[in-house]
Amino acid sequence: MAGLENRKARHDYEVLETFEAGLALKGSEVKSIRAGRVDFTGTFARFQGDELFLENLYIAPYENGGYTNHEPRRSRKLLLHRRELDRLKTRVEQKGLTLVPLKIYFNERGKAKLLLALARGRRDYQKKAEDKRQALQRALREI
Repeated sequence: MAGLENRKARHDYEVLETFEAGLALKGSEVKSIRAGRVDFTGTFARFQGDELFLENLYIAPYENGGYTNHEPRRSRKLLLHRRELDRLKTRVEQKGLTLVPLKIYFNERGKAKLLLALARGRRDYQKKAEDKRQALQRALREI
């Protein structure tokens, strides 16, 4: 499952649960994603009514798109089953939980998918402690 990964998300957030969501995209967006021209900085998902939208994801305009090119930071609808949406909505309403994208990839059928995480933000001291723990594990593996 190779794709474009939001590596900073696992550092900034404690991932509690993950979901696979479809994306409602335009053709030029699909071509830009295949070219790897995506930036996850500041990206999150939020509910508008009963629907879930991905906000602030930067997909670079396709070079050969012309006048039909897409808006780089537009809101994109996420496609999930109703049961999953209802469950996510109740969990997000709890204090401190947010929806963060972890990865964009194409499945075996060629459809663009987003790995979405239900996560809790980490404090700076938690990030430092996790970095120390990982460095210690790396050092132990080398021995």
